[in-house]
Amino acid sequence: MSVLEKMSSEEAIALEEKYGAQNYHPLPVVLSKGEGVYVWDVEGKKYYDFLSAYSAVNQGHCHPKIINALKSQAENLTLTSRAFYNDMLGKYEKYVTEFFGFDKVLPMNTGAEAVETAIKLARKWGYEKKGIHTNQAKIVVCQNNFHGRTITIISASNDPVATENFGPFTPGMVSIRYNDINALQEVLQDENVAAFLVEPIQGEAGVYVPDENYIREAYELCKTNNVLFIADEVQTGVARTGKLLAIDHANIKPDILILGKALSGGVFPVSAVLANNEVMEVIRPGNHGSTFGGNPLACAVAIAALEVVKEENLAENAESLGKLFRSEMEKLVDQTDLVRLVRGKGLLNAIVINDAEDSSTAWDICMLLKENGLLAKPTHGNIIRFAPPLVMTKDELLDCVSIISKTIKQFEK
Repeated sequence: MSVLEKMSSEEAIALEEKYGAQNYHPLPVVLSKGEGVYVWDVEGKKYYDFLSAYSAVNQGHCHPKIINALKSQAENLTLTSRAFYNDMLGKYEKYVTEFFGFDKVLPMNTGAEAVETAIKLARKWGYEKKGIHTNQAKIVVCQNNFHGRTITIISASNDPVATENFGPFTPGMVSIRYNDINALQEVLQDENVAAFLVEPIQGEAGVYVPDENYIREAYELCKTNNVLFIADEVQTGVARTGKLLAIDHANIKPDILILGKALSGGVFPVSAVLANNEVMEVIRPGNHGSTFGGNPLACAVAIAALEVVKEENLAENAESLGKLFRSEMEKLVDQTDLVRLVRGKGLLNAIVINDAEDSSTAWDICMLLKENGLLAKPTHGNIIRFAPPLVMTKDELLDCVSIISKTIKQFEK
């Protein structure tokens, strides 16, 4: 079969099942085109995308400015490795550090790579700046986190599906309850703690928003105990929660910031670790690297993607539309017993279905949503995450609210 030959959804799914590792359980829809807030399947049916590739497509599918940057750079230079300088990396480094307010950036490709980089950076800082004894550094994380899939990162996970039969695990990872400031205060008494790694909002856990003062109090505890505060904003960053960064709601600046996903508008794998000089200077030639990290193509794409965020006021749009969405979903909660509650910030939201976590209800609702022209996905069994592209208009959002409400009422019958 030619790669250009048209195929049906059934044929495409069968190919993946035969030749691909079964490490995902996608909705049975085969997409072939995207534009703005919409995607189309191979049969030509149009859908609202209400997942945004887990918040990677904040700027909308195939944003013309980002695609033009990709095309233009691809015709000149795509990759040099870091064995040589290139004429795009410095421009990008200046742009991204000034954009987010840090001294230095360490460019990587994927979110998991960026988290690994932050852990390495924090450990090295712990030994060389804090004075932790060799091989004794600890990284504090929160239960029900999602930071990626590498061995070290799943060593910090309490999800049995992510960890079963992947041991032995990386030592030095200490897990505490999320949104429990007393648990953090207690663990930070250990002088071997180098860093606290946290998601400002736990996305995969079901868009779990902590108490209003939790992030600020956690940051202040870290400062008091000479511990680095690492914000994993791979999913929550780049305007998703109604501000440029989710930590901006707490008005703090982390010691280390981790970005990915929407840093490229979903066009190319780009991630970044940002920190000020006092932290970043512990990394020297040979300590860390990536052949593709900081490649010219990624740099051009990321600059364009961030320019779109600023020029189109995407954070402000996410803030206003998010309030509208939660208000409309609260009405749905009052109208049905099937939806228990809604939570979120900006355009990162979730509804909790009134059924057991191990039930198929949320999945079945998402299947019906698909039939009605909206794509979303369950997380943690009975929770449905709603995260559309931030370029969505008020009219489009209200249309989606209508689809969701209609679907829930259909399902109840």
